Amino acid sequence: MNLGGLVARNARMLPEKEALVYAEKRYSWKQVNEIVNTVANELMAKGIGKGNKVAMWMYNSDMFLFAFYGIVKAGAIAVPVNFRLTPREAEYIFGNCDATALIADDIFGEAIAEMRARLHNVRTCYTAGEGRFDGMVPLSHVFEEGTRTEPAIVVDEFDESEIIYTSGTTGKPKGALFVHHNQMVVTATMLSLIGLQTRDRILHAAPMFHSAELNLYMNPTTYVGGTHVVIREFHPLHVLELMQKERITQFFGAPIMYSLMMGVPNFDTFDLSSVRYFGYGAAPMAAESVRQMITRFKTDRFFCLCGLTEGGPGGIALYPEDQIRKAGAGGKYIVNMESRLVDVNGNTITKPGVVGELVLKGETCMRGYYNNPKATAETIRNGWIHTGDLGKMDEEGYITLVDRIKDMIITGGENVYSKEVEDAIYEHPAVAEAVIIGVPHPQWGETVACIAVLHKDKTLELGELRDFLKTRLAEYKIPRKLEIASSLPRNVSGKVLKYQLRERFQ
Repeated sequence: MNLGGLVARNARMLPEKEALVYAEKRYSWKQVNEIVNTVANELMAKGIGKGNKVAMWMYNSDMFLFAFYGIVKAGAIAVPVNFRLTPREAEYIFGNCDATALIADDIFGEAIAEMRARLHNVRTCYTAGEGRFDGMVPLSHVFEEGTRTEPAIVVDEFDESEIIYTSGTTGKPKGALFVHHNQMVVTATMLSLIGLQTRDRILHAAPMFHSAELNLYMNPTTYVGGTHVVIREFHPLHVLELMQKERITQFFGAPIMYSLMMGVPNFDTFDLSSVRYFGYGAAPMAAESVRQMITRFKTDRFFCLCGLTEGGPGGIALYPEDQIRKAGAGGKYIVNMESRLVDVNGNTITKPGVVGELVLKGETCMRGYYNNPKATAETIRNGWIHTGDLGKMDEEGYITLVDRIKDMIITGGENVYSKEVEDAIYEHPAVAEAVIIGVPHPQWGETVACIAVLHKDKTLELGELRDFLKTRLAEYKIPRKLEIASSLPRNVSGKVLKYQLRERFQ
């Protein structure tokens, strides 16, 4: 089986079932498959097929699904690109992945026209909107005039399917390369975890170019013939309205998305009873935030999906029954994924409470970084993906991530793991968000600094925070600097860009 074949199968077995909802538009699986076929046949007519990369610079939309499945159905490799990137950053990815075609929203039309002469491998460009740009073919014309029959190509399960670029919180982003088989195994994992069914209605509010929304929710929903409900961008009020109106049954979001939804003034008036499971991940969530979320949403039907792009994404998970007693943990073993903590020599850590690096192995994992053997060799060692995440295991085998290796603070020879400190700070009633970083210190090498966002009309001084933490943390872990901010810099996955905060203290 392959990704494009899933759409064709749904068209045969569930032709009239609602497949896709976007704004006021609704499509059956038969309609989706026919439109997808026009994209696939158009690409093949242009000589674009196996081994060719097609970059997608697109917001969430019905067009995203049509483009993605059309690309992979043609046997080509889909390269979804972050819609928040600047043209310069996007151009780097187009060149790095050797894209032979581009599909972009109208908003990016002028930027593509400006860079087109520098994109030597690109044969053709398509616009996903109604705009007219020199050298760009509107996809709407392809839909209207294209061939709707199944494309004459055989796509193997082990043909290359996706290149997903890492978020690039430090340095240039790298493209993780996958084959169709990886996504099929991820689908089996998700069916095991959250019990996806044909009757499920999934709300896609997180960016669909991101590995979590794409491979954990979009492709598995297509696998079972569920219904995709798509929103262009996350807006907390609109998401709550759609959950209620469309009777959504499954949802995934980064922790910040849940915080923003709970901040909607009339949050308690929405009927969210149709949602069987809420998933969260892409960034750590403090234990206190998990407890608040369970209270406000009036359910413990949450999953923590703790993984990384290179894993497919794959990693560990925290099940609903453990959300309260293991609040803040990443979780433990999931189907199709081996996980363990290792020390600096690669030895497995079996003793509870000892910090080590989380490493992963499984059939969902990337083949490597595209055109980057050096980075691949650094990340995949002896068949294991080294995540760069530090964690510790409790007596029951549950792993809690405590920091990134590069973010660990060493002050006076003592290791400080930022999440432990952040979790303690989140217990302060004035704190809405908190980030811990290490900043230079002439005597200790580094000292602990806190950047905090406060709840409305609240105040907090350093002395007050230090007093609050004295019974919760050892002295060397307690922040010696405090900065109050209106917001924290984040990438599209919801991860705080700590390197930007550290630069302010250099």
